[in-house]
Amino acid sequence: MAEFIKIYEDKPSEAAIKKVVDVLRDGGLVIYPTDTVYGLGCDITNSRALERIAKIKGIKLEKANFSFICSDLSNLSDYVKQIDTATFKILKRTLPGPYTFILPGNNDLPKEFRKKKTVGIRIPDNNIALEMVKMLGNPIVSTSIHDDDEVLEYSTDPELIFEKWQHTVDLVIDGGYGDNVGSTIIDLSGYEPIVVREGKGDPDIF
Repeated sequence: MAEFIKIYEDKPSEAAIKKVVDVLRDGGLVIYPTDTVYGLGCDITNSRALERIAKIKGIKLEKANFSFICSDLSNLSDYVKQIDTATFKILKRTLPGPYTFILPGNNDLPKEFRKKKTVGIRIPDNNIALEMVKMLGNPIVSTSIHDDDEVLEYSTDPELIFEKWQHTVDLVIDGGYGDNVGSTIIDLSGYEPIVVREGKGDPDIF
């Protein structure tokens, strides 16, 4: 049975964040708030946890398009090939924010993702998510949680999320109501930026 903890976004309690990070370090799965929808995440360095998320999503891990949640742009060079100035300026201008940027992956990706040519990078404008990643010391791998309701694509009420996921994950954070619009996904891995999905972030940022 998952733990359900309340964390306030405007001033996340250090003790509560530590509890979340301990679960992540231990290979646990955590549902947490972002600046868009609630996400399901795990420690990027934990193979067992990565396999669990892939299994929940019903996909092979090496085929999964998970996002890497970072706390700032300093993590980028760990996973992404050197990017040009124009690309860096776009990232600097829009992050933290409701965007997922697809960038060319490098050879230092965790072995589970080494076959992938690109990675999705996300720095959400949400203090709970950012503090989790900061304290963990490396990105978390994340995917959005979808609702079974055909009208609402994403779950927004943390109590309902807990009800549904309590036997599947290890911890659910109640960070208040989530949004039901996902991030805007922009592919910056080619010559021209391509908007893959319009979401909460303004796609006309170029």
